Amino acid sequence: MIEISNLHKKFGKNEVLKGIDIQVNKGDIISILGPSGSGKTTLLRCLNYLERPDEGTITIDNITIDSKKVHKKDIYSIRKKSAMVFQGYNLFQHKTVVQNVMEGLVVVQKKSVKEAREIALEMLKKVGLEQKTDSYPLQLSGGQQQRVGIARALALNPQVILFDEPTSALDPELVGEVLDVIRKISHEGITMIIVTHEMNFAREVSKRVIFMDGGVVVEEGHPRDIFTAPKEERTKQFLKRMTPELEYSI
Repeated sequence: MIEISNLHKKFGKNEVLKGIDIQVNKGDIISILGPSGSGKTTLLRCLNYLERPDEGTITIDNITIDSKKVHKKDIYSIRKKSAMVFQGYNLFQHKTVVQNVMEGLVVVQKKSVKEAREIALEMLKKVGLEQKTDSYPLQLSGGQQQRVGIARALALNPQVILFDEPTSALDPELVGEVLDVIRKISHEGITMIIVTHEMNFAREVSKRVIFMDGGVVVEEGHPRDIFTAPKEERTKQFLKRMTPELEYSI
């Protein structure tokens, strides 16, 4: 359903992605782990062409883009297949909650205001914010703002939702409410790729875990294998620091 092949990305002389190869099946939930600077967020941004890769191909569903000969219509087509939940929420501060969720439906998908509002209200109910439809982002907690971001992504009915560290900007007591919403929608068969530092969450919801470092995929596998018996020394070092309560097979 998603295939990433030989993906490279540089910023100036800094090579952030050094030939990434990943396959994701329809309905899979993939967690991407790794230290800061390992290329995780850049990978997500390349997937929907918020950043343009320097080399490699990306396939989502039946759309394939070669970064060497990409056209605007290709980018538009692949963006229709995906939606992104940002770590900084990226909400329109001058629009209400329901208007934020409606925006992509009206502007991008050209739905009527009536239909867009109906979909938006349904998605806000799904994330537990049906009482906040007419509030503005500044009137919400960080956790509530992020749930609006998730509702906005769900409303687009994408093939895949990309989560870029969705809890990293939240106070610790607000993390759980966002993870609970993601956990809930993880049972609906939506393909999800989640960049996260929440180890227990990744271990619980993921079909597969990918560990990145230095712009490459170091190791990937079933959460049980990655978290209890990682093969690569770099993976072991990272997980020992992030999950000291676990014991690892050496």
